[in-house]
Amino acid sequence: MKKKVALRLSIMITGLSVLSGCAHVPRRAVPENLVGHAVVAGMPDIRCYAEKPASLLMRKSLADSFEQEGKSDYLVDGTKTYPALIIGGGVSNSAYGIGLLNGWVEAGTRPVFKIITGYSSGSLLAIATFSGKEYEDRLRHLFTSISTKDVMKEKNIFSVIFGDSVNSSELFGKMIDDIVDDAMMRDIAREHSKGRRLYIGTSDLDAQGFVIWDMGALAAKGEKDAVKMFRKIVLASCSFPVMIPPVYFQVEAGGKRYDEMHADGGVVGGLFYVNQLMEGAERAVSPEGARTRLYVLNCCYMSPHSRQVEDNLTAITSRLIETNGSSKMSGDTYRMYAFAKEKGWDYNLAYIPEDFVPAQKEMFDKLEMKRLFKRGYDDAAAGYKWHKAPPGLIEEAK
Repeated sequence: MKKKVALRLSIMITGLSVLSGCAHVPRRAVPENLVGHAVVAGMPDIRCYAEKPASLLMRKSLADSFEQEGKSDYLVDGTKTYPALIIGGGVSNSAYGIGLLNGWVEAGTRPVFKIITGYSSGSLLAIATFSGKEYEDRLRHLFTSISTKDVMKEKNIFSVIFGDSVNSSELFGKMIDDIVDDAMMRDIAREHSKGRRLYIGTSDLDAQGFVIWDMGALAAKGEKDAVKMFRKIVLASCSFPVMIPPVYFQVEAGGKRYDEMHADGGVVGGLFYVNQLMEGAERAVSPEGARTRLYVLNCCYMSPHSRQVEDNLTAITSRLIETNGSSKMSGDTYRMYAFAKEKGWDYNLAYIPEDFVPAQKEMFDKLEMKRLFKRGYDDAAAGYKWHKAPPGLIEEAK
């Protein structure tokens, strides 16, 4: 009997060892000395690393944006005033953000943004806001109709133990495919040609670097592979490690091919503005006396909310994502405020109000997301009073 048990255990261990060996294909990561120099094969002008000097092509794209805009665009009392929208992640809490953006349109006061940036779920809000109302309506439907089972497809135990995530990205990838279609690409390319810019952030896990992708430049290529790459970047930006697998990009550097492992932009960075790109463009080509009006949309709570966490991996990881995201975005909110004040920009902040008590029962709780959307919509439609400083700081008069 003991021999049979030992034999079974031996077979199981051998099988697991074989599975473990088969689960991973050897990678070829970019060498450290080439990080920041690698380019996506066939698309060398669509991204740069935030920590590295901005590429000349990316900086030229931003410089060109001032030449592409109309003479009367962004004029406020005779002065060029550039509205920029910075959107943070928030997973299901992004329902508040899309609600606020929809309500802002209803109020009739939402400007046409010169620049929009986003990462994680904020990347979805960014591309929809940049593209037009039709796509915002798609996103509104998404954030008020899905539940966790519609987004997360759990893997089997062996895939979890020897794989790269708890869930498959299959369902979420299909949702992104439905949102990002050829029509959206054409609309983004059109807006890009008018001098507007759309940037999405991902995290290069190998390099621990924050990568800024020029999504308008990508859409403007009009190539058949552009929409696939666009979807891939958005998926990577939303892929929080452990919960969803990372996304791999084939790149070239030093005449050789490598692969990069990318995940949720919130792993390395947070709320981001194209600081380095703007530094060069502002001095060189922006109209003299031009002003920047910065809108920061924080799709999270700026104060802790206590709730009981179920003792299972999914619930704990979900809470980890929520806590990590809120903490990082809170820090970035203050950093962005300091940056804006140093530049003399007009700073405006929105976040989920403290009096909204969360009642979330799962990662994507349909009823909770409907409540969040309605609160965001009602807040904006009634005339949202943007915060002029983060919590704890004295707000300046408008």
